[in-house]
Amino acid sequence: MTQLSFPRQHARTQRFTLGAPRSFTVAPDGGRVVFLRSRAGDDPSHLLWVLDLGASQGSGEDAGAGGEFAAADPAVLLGGGEEELSAAERARRERSREGSAGVVGYAVDDAVSVAAFALSGRLFTAGLLPGAPGARELAVPGPVVDPRPSPDGRWVAYASGGALRVVAADGGEDRALAEPDGEQVFWGLAEFIAAEEMSRSRGFWWAPDSSAVLAARVDESPVGRWWIADPAHPNRPPAEVAYPAAGTDNADVTLALLGLDGSRVDVEWDRARHPYLAAVHWSAAGAPILLVQARDQREQLYLTVDTGTGATRLLHAEEDRIWLDLFPGVPARTPAGTLVRIADEGGARVLVVGDRALTGPELHVRAVLDAGAEDVLVWASAGAAAAEPEIGELHVYRVGEGGAERVSSGPGVHSATRSGAVTVLTSAVPGGPERTFRVLRDGEQVAEIASYAETPSLTARPVLTEAGEDRIPAAVLLPTGYREGDGPLPVLLDPYGGPHGQRVVAAHNAHAVSQWFADHGFAVVVADGRGTPGRSPAWEKAMVNKLIEVSLNDQIAALHALAESFPLDLGRVAIRGWSFGGTLAAAAVLRRPDVFHAGVAGAPLTDQRLYDTHYTERYLGHPDEQPEVYDANSVVTLDGVTELAEPARPLMIVHGLADDNVLVANSLRLSTALLAAGRPHEVLPLSGITHMTPQEQVAENLLLLQVDFLKRSLGMKPSA
Repeated sequence: MTQLSFPRQHARTQRFTLGAPRSFTVAPDGGRVVFLRSRAGDDPSHLLWVLDLGASQGSGEDAGAGGEFAAADPAVLLGGGEEELSAAERARRERSREGSAGVVGYAVDDAVSVAAFALSGRLFTAGLLPGAPGARELAVPGPVVDPRPSPDGRWVAYASGGALRVVAADGGEDRALAEPDGEQVFWGLAEFIAAEEMSRSRGFWWAPDSSAVLAARVDESPVGRWWIADPAHPNRPPAEVAYPAAGTDNADVTLALLGLDGSRVDVEWDRARHPYLAAVHWSAAGAPILLVQARDQREQLYLTVDTGTGATRLLHAEEDRIWLDLFPGVPARTPAGTLVRIADEGGARVLVVGDRALTGPELHVRAVLDAGAEDVLVWASAGAAAAEPEIGELHVYRVGEGGAERVSSGPGVHSATRSGAVTVLTSAVPGGPERTFRVLRDGEQVAEIASYAETPSLTARPVLTEAGEDRIPAAVLLPTGYREGDGPLPVLLDPYGGPHGQRVVAAHNAHAVSQWFADHGFAVVVADGRGTPGRSPAWEKAMVNKLIEVSLNDQIAALHALAESFPLDLGRVAIRGWSFGGTLAAAAVLRRPDVFHAGVAGAPLTDQRLYDTHYTERYLGHPDEQPEVYDANSVVTLDGVTELAEPARPLMIVHGLADDNVLVANSLRLSTALLAAGRPHEVLPLSGITHMTPQEQVAENLLLLQVDFLKRSLGMKPSA
């Protein structure tokens, strides 16, 4: 069999994620672990699996295999037919950057005895206990989105056609709990801003006693409309998109408690002052908690809800003169009902339980994974006061009254899912492509879940280091077989460089594409400057009002500092990036041609006024109040390119015409402005492609075209 090229393998395996287990749920009795996994490293269709820990013994490569069974197989349930996705489901997958197929998400009851999931717009449930009946379809109005069983497992609530409905888990009674009362109204789903920027993918939450559902009502009528056409198919009408661009109106989001008995209680808070519903938590430990934000994100409130009246009461308030971040897993409650949150205090990002911070500046807390009776499980990186920088490492810690204890070990990127005494610990390491998925009980391994992910056809060799006075985290990759004395190499900066995007991580596969570029004769530099996550609140908030300036300056500082230790030819420097990285690449070539000699800008945001409210206003304020800030942080405005230095450098612009996140208008405006300025450039439009590029041939050829362009632009020998 002919071996695939690395670009084709990388595309076909969806960055080597297919075949690896994911989306773990641990049963509270410690008897089962539920997860998703496809059958092979090039199979995009995920099955729902159960690991029965009672039937699983030992450790090592085959541990747990005897206790696994497939609770749901999409090929069987669909009779071998193709999936058909509704517009709402396609939007959900785009927001979560989900490119696979089959069972891509599921929800369970409290006992983890039954799961519900949508497949091809149809509703299915599956028993999760050994010997339970197989998956079955419930006949309900479709297309179905985000079905979730009630805590007692007797009901399944789901969104369909703008309504929030509930059906008996035995397939009996089905009825609407709420129906849309306007053309632009829908219930039970997250609006664009929540899903894209707040990481809130849900729109409803079951009451712990299964008697009611707390549901979001979204009215998109205030939101401006944009239209996305497919020029390759002029016979098709453009798609209408409700897009809340910076400075414009957001969707109107409210909450109501919908009883299974037909009752409705509207939840009240000061939505004029705090319009963003950032998170909802509801467990048996207490009343529902809402996290709501002001539009400028400098104030947020934790509110509890009186389920009888809908009134809210202040539990805790936070303020920040720059902005307040949102974090996975919070707010939460301990089993005793104490509020758990992550906060920026004393220059550090800390875990707070009740009124007490349980961590200090040694840790930079990133997420809460589980709030237990004795401790809280968190995900964290080394803080500003850590004894060692631990570049790119992410670890799991148990945090209690006595301090923090590390659960994971060894350099790498580790995460976990826990319930009671059982933890699933996921680990990726820098020294090789293998990822492990170990099941621990009271800290001791009792099983290992097999991964069928493919091994990359190359070995990445990143050197993780820090650059310059600001100790910018960086990874440097040289060609395989490069020897000292071979001379300096043309340089390719390969950053994301902006908020929420950490690229310098202590894991092999994250650097595989950079190594492929390096093996084409480049010294590849990946640098995480200020604004990227992982070090301290001040580091992340340094970009306020100056997104491009800070990011670009830090890339240049890292480049020059690393040139003192690595064979970098500063006379031949290129840069490539996607999304924020694409913006950075375009700005680098146009503003600093003294440093950068070529660039590839993929899906760049070139005009900040063309991006959404929650993200853009956090960093740049309101465009009506600070128009000059928007101009300075845009590569192009309606008046043309904002900064255009000499000499002209080669620039390739790549953009998907179906992108509903960073619209292709950004690249078209840049191309038009460059043409007006007499600047040569190349534009690669991708018909039918969104902000993701999951299509195998497209993803492969994008890499090949980029490396050829960069070699040509820097005067290197073309690829064989």
